[in-house]
Amino acid sequence: MASTPRQSLIELLEGVQKFDRDVYPNHQELFESLATGQSPSTLFITCSDSRINPSLITQTEPGELFIVRNVGNIVPPYGDMLGAVSSAIEYSVLVLKVRNIIVCGHSNCGAMNALCDLSSKKFDSMPTVRRWLRAAEAARATFGPLQAEDVGPETIRSLAEQNVLLQLTHLRTHPAVVGALARGELALQGWFYDIATGKITVLDEATRKSYSVDEAITHFQSR
Repeated sequence: MASTPRQSLIELLEGVQKFDRDVYPNHQELFESLATGQSPSTLFITCSDSRINPSLITQTEPGELFIVRNVGNIVPPYGDMLGAVSSAIEYSVLVLKVRNIIVCGHSNCGAMNALCDLSSKKFDSMPTVRRWLRAAEAARATFGPLQAEDVGPETIRSLAEQNVLLQLTHLRTHPAVVGALARGELALQGWFYDIATGKITVLDEATRKSYSVDEAITHFQSR
């Protein structure tokens, strides 16, 4: 039986108690050092999906990642739907001086499933979701005619990967990103996270192929 709103809220508060009692004391010096500012190395853009924990996946501490989460890890092109995502990109690049931007998609993505069937009447009651996902439609177009009933896990994975590559393209329309790239101060990279295996693959924009983390590290070390 699913927990009630009150029960789930109590569970969250009990988690806070555990943090106060067991976690904070062991990391007090770190938190105190972060109290007056931040200097993250990376802007990490990923899906709102509850199964994704960026800090756990990357084994980073508080203060190392500047995280943006939204449905479908979407980056609207500059000038289109200026808002939270665009302002976070601008702030992280121009003020925080992040050195990397990662766009991370994932397996079994509900947004990618929805993208296959945006004309469905179920979205009549979710017009905001439908409009938001329009920023990923070009990824779906790479598959040609696609019927929702024919979509399986591999199709969703491929669509999620194409979407990551599309959002990297959208990133390059943002003036702050373009300037930092031109000065050699910023690197962009696309990732795909497989929830079941815990594996990350790195997506290459030029070849549109995917590589293991080991292969990606070897490639960068040899450059």
